[in-house]
Amino acid sequence: MPKIKIQRGAEVYHNGEVEIEVQRDYQDLADQSDQIVRDIVKAYPKTKRLYESIMSDPRIMAQWDLANYIAVVKLGFNDHGPIHAQVVAAAAMQMMQLLLQRGVGVDVIQSGAGDLDDAHAVVLAGILLHDIGNQIHRVNHEAFSLTLAQPIVERHFAPIYTDPEQLQTMIGFTLSTIACHDCNPPPLTMEGAVVAVADATDMTKGRGRVAFDLGKIDIHSVSALAIEAVSIRSGSATPIEIIVSLSNSAGIFQVEEILARKLVVTPLKDYVTIRAVAASDFPEFDQRIIHSVVFDKGRFRVDNDSKDSPQTDDNVTG
Repeated sequence: MPKIKIQRGAEVYHNGEVEIEVQRDYQDLADQSDQIVRDIVKAYPKTKRLYESIMSDPRIMAQWDLANYIAVVKLGFNDHGPIHAQVVAAAAMQMMQLLLQRGVGVDVIQSGAGDLDDAHAVVLAGILLHDIGNQIHRVNHEAFSLTLAQPIVERHFAPIYTDPEQLQTMIGFTLSTIACHDCNPPPLTMEGAVVAVADATDMTKGRGRVAFDLGKIDIHSVSALAIEAVSIRSGSATPIEIIVSLSNSAGIFQVEEILARKLVVTPLKDYVTIRAVAASDFPEFDQRIIHSVVFDKGRFRVDNDSKDSPQTDDNVTG
């Protein structure tokens, strides 16, 4: 069967297929993220069953792939496909663990709708499906994601929640996280806040590399290349501390406009500290991301022909 893929730098059609290649280090991050999720959900049988069900669903994979094609190839955005879904799922599960370790309540439990396992299931389903609406269009993608996710959530929740009332309640909680993941409107539940903020933590250069190599040169793609790593750990002043390691000060744009912008309007705002630090390989000097760019045909592009402006070094491009 034809399957949508993406190849960096050009669109290549073979037997109806479009291939898009992603950066190796970003794929490695996805593999690591998958293991993090699996390790955490071992303690939650319903969530574990849900994760295995979603990840083995070819129809969901097809939706991730098409959403990624629209976002990356047609719009020049960074990754919005299955790798992004796995990376942010790991972030969301880690954040849930840190909140629970410090006794921070979540709405599924506080409302009486379910237990810890149910709360994790809501967050996991919401974070994995939040971006599938991009397959329709980026504009109003939250609403498209909501519409597309409803039958998926019901299909995968129904074997787990045999009580019709609880099934509907879990679906409602999950759809709320999807509708609010871009904070327009801001999430009202803690589960929704975790989904929104976890989504914003996927900002490393491996994700941004695809858009950059396809020719998108703007503050979004360039600043993304300045993010070496994002780590989530237990904080001292707050339950969660998010550490963003920068190789170039341009990365502050990502921290402020993507991560902090979401955090401040969610119920998580008092429970998370964001810390941007110089990456260990670049303790004193910023790494140069771009040597030369040219504006022509209505957009900026890397100036590959400039003798005075060599290509980005290998240790920058990853």
